[in-house]
Amino acid sequence: MCRYEFGGPFGVVAIMTGFPILMYYFWICLVFYDGNLVHPTSAGDLKPFLWRMWEHIRTDASPNLYAWKVYTGLIVYQLFLAWVLPGYMQEGLPVPSLGYKTLMYKCNAIWSIYATMITAAVLHNTGIFRMTEIIDHFGHLMTVAMIYGFGVSFFMYFITVATGNQIRMSGDFIYDMFMGACLNPRIGPIDLKMWLEVRIPWVIVFFMSVSGACKQYEQYGYVTPNMAFMCLATWLYLNACGKGEECIPQTWDMFHEKWGFLVIFWNFAGVPFSYIYSVVYMASHDPGKYRFSTPTYVLLYTTLLTAYYIWDTAMSQKSRFKMQTQGITTYRKTFPQLPRGTIENPSYIQTAHGNRLLTDGWWRYSRKPNYVADWIMSLTWGLCIGTASGIPYFYSVFFIVVLIHRCSRDFERCALKYGKDWERYCSIVKYKFIPGIY
Repeated sequence: MCRYEFGGPFGVVAIMTGFPILMYYFWICLVFYDGNLVHPTSAGDLKPFLWRMWEHIRTDASPNLYAWKVYTGLIVYQLFLAWVLPGYMQEGLPVPSLGYKTLMYKCNAIWSIYATMITAAVLHNTGIFRMTEIIDHFGHLMTVAMIYGFGVSFFMYFITVATGNQIRMSGDFIYDMFMGACLNPRIGPIDLKMWLEVRIPWVIVFFMSVSGACKQYEQYGYVTPNMAFMCLATWLYLNACGKGEECIPQTWDMFHEKWGFLVIFWNFAGVPFSYIYSVVYMASHDPGKYRFSTPTYVLLYTTLLTAYYIWDTAMSQKSRFKMQTQGITTYRKTFPQLPRGTIENPSYIQTAHGNRLLTDGWWRYSRKPNYVADWIMSLTWGLCIGTASGIPYFYSVFFIVVLIHRCSRDFERCALKYGKDWERYCSIVKYKFIPGIY
């Protein structure tokens, strides 16, 4: 019997309809209503209110030719780079649905990212494609991204079922389309699931921030510390995804999660157009509305860099520990390699199931130290505009809900899988998230 997640068929329908509406609503509030949550002023204003919302979408978020060319061009260029650039070959975890066969992954995201940055700089400085245009067409690009998210999700479901490659299906069409039918879709040397996880969402997030900075410079002759903060924060995340790409095949997302609407839409549209509301606000408002004192800026940047260090090294420690269990002892040396990213002779619990549970490094203090640091970074993406608007805090609020759901699911599965070994692990690593608190 299938055990539904996300509230089953009704829940996923609500998510598939609710999130696009919410994304439009937040964008409208940020750009046209000074970052305030606008609402009907009375019952009689409900219909005019909806028409006003629709007019904003129709006028400023239509899927125009510019948006189609830019977004499609990005997809094609990223596929091209992923195909032709040299890359580090990383072996993934044994996949049960493939008879415990391991797949090889071509990891060249870091070179693709640098190539994209160089290309963007050339296009901007030659006037062929000005970076300021991206943030100005945010609404149009968001709509095209949503269309790609829905289109690719339905296409992958139907092509997977038509070719008989579906796995772990519930029998409910809309739920299976949401969760996905295929596990490891590929085009030549490109694993589409890993490609989409890095090459589209985080590239857009970074370049939206750069676009906002370029717009500020053209308007005011300088870039605010707040916008510079977002450029740094998004670059750190993008670069980390690229430099540590060989760690991705070792994750649960690649090993178990299917490629459906949940992942496809969120990477095409959700991440790039709902995580950087602070950039959207700053690009359309006077810097006086979010100016801080120098000590506040120092605290903000310090918090980001500290959280990033913990997140980066925690992810590296866990991934390289998994590689060590596979006999892999040589690692990529992409920039930057941070101290304590690899644990020599780590302590662990050997389970009767055959797996090893890491109890060293950051993982001796918390069962999810990477989640804690990741969430703190997401919080700073809202804090960079202070109290000017509450909408940029959506990322951190949404993210904590996702992380709590993931943790409850993961801990439950681990308890069933490892039994007493999991109890022993929990007695050693006592805290789920924050050491000494929870």
